[in-house]
Amino acid sequence: MYKSIIIFFSFFTLISCGSNEPTPIKLNSDSCDFCKMTISNSKFSAELITNKGRIYKFDDPSCMIKYSKQTTNLVNVKMYINDFLTESKFVQVEKGFYLKGGTISAPMRGNFVCFSTNDEAKNYQQKLNAENTTWKEIYANY
Repeated sequence: MYKSIIIFFSFFTLISCGSNEPTPIKLNSDSCDFCKMTISNSKFSAELITNKGRIYKFDDPSCMIKYSKQTTNLVNVKMYINDFLTESKFVQVEKGFYLKGGTISAPMRGNFVCFSTNDEAKNYQQKLNAENTTWKEIYANY
């Protein structure tokens, strides 16, 4: 009997714990929580996760920034942007390497991309005719 009670409570404890990690975007199915457009290109997708584990999905990181600035009750959130080179690989915004401008054409005209490594960003800088930037600069400009 004691063993059954422990298993029962363990099961419900596991169910109640949110992962607080990004989840894959369902292309052409999930909608942006800011502009309401259907997310069709994962290269520019982003996710904001609240401290309670609620996940908000965006079709462009600029939508995530605007949403976070307009929603006053958001505290201790985590923000992620999809790695430009790998579908469903999210990078925490503070750990990303960014390029902006040039030939980058994001769905809502955010026109910046995120990479997991600085080497990847450098490799694509010339290809995209873009310039380096930081998350701090991007966030401040919206």
